[in-house]
Amino acid sequence: MAVILSVHWGVHDSSAALFDDYTLLAAVQKERLTRVKKDGGDPTICIDEVLNIAGLDRSAIDVAVFSRMLVARGMLRQPLLRALGEKLQGKSNKTTDLAARMQRAVSMDVTRVVNVAALRRHFGLPRHTTIHFANHHEAHALPALFHTDWDNALLYTADGYGDNVNYSQRIFRYEQIDCLFGDDRWLLTPYRHDSIARAYMYVTEALGFKPLHHEGKITGLAAFGEPALAETFRKPFTVDKRGIISSTFSSAHEQRAYYVKACADQPREVCAASIQVATESVILESINRILERERVSHIGLAGGLFANVKLNQRIAEETGIAEVFVVPPMGDEGLTIGGALDYLLRRDGMPAWLRQRRRLDSIYTGRDFSDQATARILAHDKRIRVIEGSPAATSARLIADGQVVATFLGAMEYGPRALGARSIMASPHRRDINDSINKRLNRTEFMPFAPVVPESDAAGVFDVTSANAYASRFMTITCNVKAQWAERIPAVVHVDNTARPQIISRAPNPLYFDILDAFKHQTGTPVLINTSFNVHEQPIINTPEEAATALIDDRIDFLVTGDAVLMANR
Repeated sequence: MAVILSVHWGVHDSSAALFDDYTLLAAVQKERLTRVKKDGGDPTICIDEVLNIAGLDRSAIDVAVFSRMLVARGMLRQPLLRALGEKLQGKSNKTTDLAARMQRAVSMDVTRVVNVAALRRHFGLPRHTTIHFANHHEAHALPALFHTDWDNALLYTADGYGDNVNYSQRIFRYEQIDCLFGDDRWLLTPYRHDSIARAYMYVTEALGFKPLHHEGKITGLAAFGEPALAETFRKPFTVDKRGIISSTFSSAHEQRAYYVKACADQPREVCAASIQVATESVILESINRILERERVSHIGLAGGLFANVKLNQRIAEETGIAEVFVVPPMGDEGLTIGGALDYLLRRDGMPAWLRQRRRLDSIYTGRDFSDQATARILAHDKRIRVIEGSPAATSARLIADGQVVATFLGAMEYGPRALGARSIMASPHRRDINDSINKRLNRTEFMPFAPVVPESDAAGVFDVTSANAYASRFMTITCNVKAQWAERIPAVVHVDNTARPQIISRAPNPLYFDILDAFKHQTGTPVLINTSFNVHEQPIINTPEEAATALIDDRIDFLVTGDAVLMANR
């Protein structure tokens, strides 16, 4: 048994996770602690938090795993005079891309580039701690296999950059993983400017939205437009018979300029629809080419591109596979999970690692305030008070009456989705509830709120199949809404008749389930709105005080904790 600290130090989504061998003890994103959306940089604050959650200190850390993204320049192996010069110039704390440094050193041995002793000192790691560096795309891919029971699969990752590539394609079969593209063999090759995720990001920017933040808005906006520019957006990309993607771009500057020019003076809806269709076209062609050769029946997806729920729907529906699973923390925050799994795979070997696999039923990995939430919320502001009644029945009644109720239940979620621990709930019966909630939260969204539905009712309301049901537990895929339900729950149905459901059972979050069940019995509708408990451009809330502030500021009408429903006298 080993206590494993897994850390991602990135330009965005810095994070840390703590494992006791294969058991995840805690995981947290830096943004939840600093309150800066998608915060990157030094993850020390995350390390402190996961250790605190687990009740451990640094002396307990047996293994520390790092993604190969950023390190401080002061941690590099370099001549003494250069190191002293950088320190005098104040550069030693500035970061540098580790993979690029490995390329420059023409070495895949990280210890030839990084001064491990300096790394230990910076993070306060004991001398006995084993240091391990994980490949970016392998760390993305491994959770997609570990959290399934498949005997064969295509593990496909895609994002804007990681360890010198933008994709990886792995085949799992006969208890072994074969990498078709994207492992360390490509680390020392010239970088390929072939990322369709970057194209999506550049279109997001060209349309006046914030890149790396608002790509989800583009996905929602796409349903309102015709993809008149899809061929233009798709043209620079080709897919060979092996499924490997290439492009005509020779630099990031060239790629950005191409999409900025293509979007000039074009309607936003047309550009959004066009990049969505182009992205789907490239990825589907790549996946289908691989499936023609490899004949596997499951697909695991990870990497920031697969935050695109409409893309994931098309993969589930148009590849003929038996099941798709999208790693819930699909972005770079997921590298902390995969990094630990990478170390364990190398330590134990594939047969032993496979025996430890388990399906996910939840991703509640943050701090749990259950025993103090109500008291701290009440103490935060004297205008807050408890209202009478059981939390489940009272919350359901309030929601049925048109009120907006937020949850503060148990440990916080990990990844980009609110999944009931830090959620805002409302009735799906009125479409205009989207506008009123978004106004209170200072949001601008083009996609309606997501629905939460009990497992027993999911297939009756949505087109849930064996291919998409598991992914739908974590709100990572859209599906069509059944005709008889679309008009009854308009607040969660997009203009293209899709929704992004969260399918739940009772065990992971009993009160969340009980509120939904009580609403179903009171109204006959087994669906509630679930949107994240945060204000525009802020991360999902973390602490009781943040929840109390939202209540006082009239972002929500009521707040439910594990033992009470609260309101504010404003």
